[in-house]
Amino acid sequence: MSSLSLAVRDSSTMLRRNLLHARRYPSLTLNLLLTPVMLLLLFVYIFGDTMSAGIGGGDRSAYIAYLVPGILLMTIGSTVVGTAVSVSGDMTEGIMARFRTMAIHRGSVLFGHVAGSVLQAVISVVLVGAVGVAMGFRSTDATALEWIAAFGLLALVALAFTWIAVGMGMASPNAEAASNNALPLILLPLISSAFTPIDSMPGWFQPIAEYQPFTPAIETLRGLLLGTEIGGNGWITLAWCLGLTVLGHRWSKAQFDRDPK
Repeated sequence: MSSLSLAVRDSSTMLRRNLLHARRYPSLTLNLLLTPVMLLLLFVYIFGDTMSAGIGGGDRSAYIAYLVPGILLMTIGSTVVGTAVSVSGDMTEGIMARFRTMAIHRGSVLFGHVAGSVLQAVISVVLVGAVGVAMGFRSTDATALEWIAAFGLLALVALAFTWIAVGMGMASPNAEAASNNALPLILLPLISSAFTPIDSMPGWFQPIAEYQPFTPAIETLRGLLLGTEIGGNGWITLAWCLGLTVLGHRWSKAQFDRDPK
């Protein structure tokens, strides 16, 4: 078989392995998925009227439209935390060391984790999006092309943060440390423009919310789904995703190629 055929075969095997793990042990994914759903319910039904007034909307539906794009990006951050835990488990249980000695394509091990995590993130986004629609979210002005672009944006963000999560998992000594190390992927959306406009925040805090990867991604997704101004956020998001993907890939590969202690 050619090198490409071997890579495809081994990568497919590793992908099936990770999907089987996710199916047999769904509790981690469900627990992580619960966070964005609970925040969506909390901010819409408890704080919705007050928050809607804060963004200049007339009723709760205006805040649902504002909130859902941010929650979808937060869903990706929450889901990939499970990837860091899963990868750390493979490292500490010795299966990664075993993979290093097997006659398989080396890149397929990492690809299996990344592809499986991206698929889970996309499915999680669809589920959370369905909850948002059930609560009243509508995107009537978005064209088919804008929907495709929005889906591509979510997949690209999922890919970028998955690579970062894989690196975190491989660098962590155990699953608990991996979960703690990946916690910023959940916290960053909380201090972004997901819940309130940046210009309503204190002046000293605005740079923290603005100069991070989630805010431009959220604003780009809002623009695609709701027709708001995107400006340069689309290009900034692409730059963030490219940079994080390259960084995560190089970091993960260096950890995988490192001689075990």
